[in-house]
Amino acid sequence: MSDGQGLAPQATTPPSSVQSLEDALRREQKKIALVQEVSRALSETGDLDQLLILIMAKVCELMEADRSTLYLLSEDGRHLWSKVSQGGARVEIRLEVGEGIAGWVAQTHEIVNIPDAYADQRFQPAVDLKSGYRTRSILTVPMLGALGGLVGVLQVLNKKDGPFVHGDEELLLALAAQAAIAIENARLYHSLVQQNQELQRARRDLERRSRELNALYEVEKELSHALDLDDLLSRILAQAITVLGGGAGSIALLEPDGALRFRTVQGPAAPKLIERTLPHGTGLLGWSVAHRTPIIVDDPSKDPRHASDVAIEVGVLPQHVMVAPLVEGEDIIGGIEIIDQRRSARDGDGPWGEEDLKLLVLIASQAAGAIGMARRRSEASNRDRLASIGRMLAGLLHDLKTPMTIISGYAQLMAAADEADTREKYVEQIQRQFDLMAGMTREVLAFARGDSDLVVRKVYMNRFAEDLTTQLGAAIAGRGIELAVVANYDGLAYFDEQKLLRVFHNLTSNAIEAMPDGGKLVVTIDKDGDDLAISVKDTGPGIPPAIHARLFELFATGRKGGTGLGLAIVKRVVSDHRGTIRCETGSSGTTFLIRLPLTRGESADA
Repeated sequence: MSDGQGLAPQATTPPSSVQSLEDALRREQKKIALVQEVSRALSETGDLDQLLILIMAKVCELMEADRSTLYLLSEDGRHLWSKVSQGGARVEIRLEVGEGIAGWVAQTHEIVNIPDAYADQRFQPAVDLKSGYRTRSILTVPMLGALGGLVGVLQVLNKKDGPFVHGDEELLLALAAQAAIAIENARLYHSLVQQNQELQRARRDLERRSRELNALYEVEKELSHALDLDDLLSRILAQAITVLGGGAGSIALLEPDGALRFRTVQGPAAPKLIERTLPHGTGLLGWSVAHRTPIIVDDPSKDPRHASDVAIEVGVLPQHVMVAPLVEGEDIIGGIEIIDQRRSARDGDGPWGEEDLKLLVLIASQAAGAIGMARRRSEASNRDRLASIGRMLAGLLHDLKTPMTIISGYAQLMAAADEADTREKYVEQIQRQFDLMAGMTREVLAFARGDSDLVVRKVYMNRFAEDLTTQLGAAIAGRGIELAVVANYDGLAYFDEQKLLRVFHNLTSNAIEAMPDGGKLVVTIDKDGDDLAISVKDTGPGIPPAIHARLFELFATGRKGGTGLGLAIVKRVVSDHRGTIRCETGSSGTTFLIRLPLTRGESADA
């Protein structure tokens, strides 16, 4: 060079170093790709078992480990159990929290990185001895959920190129965090699915019960209008055919010699079958009566019990037959048969099933009781008795509509709710309504038997007032009645909550009948000395003087279609609580005044 200075030699990277850097880069690129693949899979996979299998497969590959194990924490938080293991045959492992290296990590939530497993006293070689595997290095990290709670423990064994390093710890910890959140999401998803399934089952059960109640109500209504036995049988059969979607049917009663006589028939065969007799045990109807067993038969022509000769003679070849015996107490008095299915009352399609048969048995049970009653009583007394039964059941079903309406509302809210806590709250409210409905039916039965069993518990009056507002609000909805529940006392009281709710329902039902054009209903709760003082006031026209003196007697009623059962039950419940009830009435309205002892063992002040 002209300046006399030489150029400095340029540094060159040895080929081996370049190759090492390229290998390291490829490994890191592979790790990034695998992490992305795991993240994508975690967001797309909903099945928990498939999710865990995928996690473990990728963990081994990412960590360049020989084996990996994922431990989940038990629901009680006391144990770990291996849900998925990778490498070799799977060995189920169950540990207490604090036991072994995985248990220690679960207890402390700290990372454990051990180059030599057998040099650490926390290591338990029993699994190695059982499987013949040799554990060298171990890396174990906690799996923490979104809120910091422990979900499980993730463990990898025997890194292929030496001990696990700090970078491995960070990578496995990141994978564990992803896996924990994915597991929590999967569990939440399955919990929601299960709750939806339970809701669907509850809805189907409610629909079935509603259908049964409506069917029984319609049958009872027909019974109350029957003029004589033949009219009674005709109405029962017509309603059963309608409810169950049949095309025809018959009711046959047992004669003294054991033969079955067709007393009512509906369908094309009616002219030929009416008043005809079948020998004992003949046909599907005879078999059902003789064996006291309800049956469903599809394609009866292939059933040896079917009376094919009779069917051919009357010109009826049924495709479906459903039969139930008429049982009154211990006696068989006949049978009811529905044939030629046109539709399923359950879902509009498909053959009759067990639920349809159960409903026919319920109808048959009602029919048998009504038939036995009709045989024992004169036409006039029978007509009065059936009308009374119909009115009582109508009143009970009317009262059941309120909790059923509330159940329907909460079920719709449940279907739209995403949070588990909210759904659980709605489930609790639905269960309370079922308890109330069960209490209503038990109360009517208890009144009929003269029972007076109480379940007296501590009641928080503020919560009771809230429940009362919900229940009565549903009862008066759409009737133009303004409701006010004034809780001047919100402390503790002791009484049977379900039965006292029934008292308010009965009093509200009377108030609704007294105010057909609307009005105001005010419920006031006060404390008066050692007593709970309750008033229920309406703005109706008052109670007729003719029944005022016997207001709380059974069957005392001043309205058309009433049974007089409601206030009789109210009086019984109040008396069972050792309380008092009186009525003040006039042209501006009616007020019922109730006094109950606030505490156990104290009687109301008369």
